Amino acid sequence: MEIMMKVAALMPDPMSRMPILILKDIQSDLILPIWIGLYEANAIAISLEGGVTPRPMTHDLLKNFLDQVNIKVDKIVINDVRDNTYYAVIYCRQHDLSYLIDARPSDAIALALRTNSPIYVDEEVIKMTKSPELGQNPEDSERLRKLLESLKPEDLGKYKM
Repeated sequence: MEIMMKVAALMPDPMSRMPILILKDIQSDLILPIWIGLYEANAIAISLEGGVTPRPMTHDLLKNFLDQVNIKVDKIVINDVRDNTYYAVIYCRQHDLSYLIDARPSDAIALALRTNSPIYVDEEVIKMTKSPELGQNPEDSERLRKLLESLKPEDLGKYKM
């Protein structure tokens, strides 16, 4: 089963200063934090804030290309996590043809935001993320727990990096 989510926050990790993308289930308080790269965070933040760049960024270029060849992004799905690395698939359609394109979640989300496509996370990914296997380093697990507990409702929806 897939859970529809939205970008709830984009913030720096207080310890590493790496960007964290916080996805939130649109029907519950369930959240999924994903550490992403700085360039991808910037691309997502620009899209969330309605910013326009003087020249197309990579995700804008991809959207423009898809528009020109009449390919629609139906949805993106974060469908797996292995060794603390998330995987995503972009579901595209051109007329009667369907395409599944492997992608990093940050790139898939940046494209989804530009194409107004829904963002989903596979329920199994949520279960795996909560599993003890992912928290092998107790310091990282404790740091994440403290970070998520410290989030206030007013923090969600802020995208400044």
